[in-house]
Amino acid sequence: MPTVIGHHNIAKDAKHWLNSPKRAELFGPLGITNIRTFVDPQNPTRVAVMMDVPDMDALAAAMTSKKAADAMGHDGVVPESLVILVESKR
Repeated sequence: MPTVIGHHNIAKDAKHWLNSPKRAELFGPLGITNIRTFVDPQNPTRVAVMMDVPDMDALAAAMTSKKAADAMGHDGVVPESLVILVESKR
């Protein structure tokens, strides 16, 4: 199961983003676990999520859904800033 990091900018404050239930609502049904959140201490509008993803295809499909767009809107995610990194094994 790969670990995935998604980093992006937010247009709302970090406290709102950190406390949002939308991540769990979107990722929980996909079996995604071990979700951890990060905030850049020098720029609190730059954040990241790290998580263990059992099905990358399901995640990719979910990220193009209206539910994902709504969750990102609620959380203040700037969609065009989203970068997804996937754990690489040697």
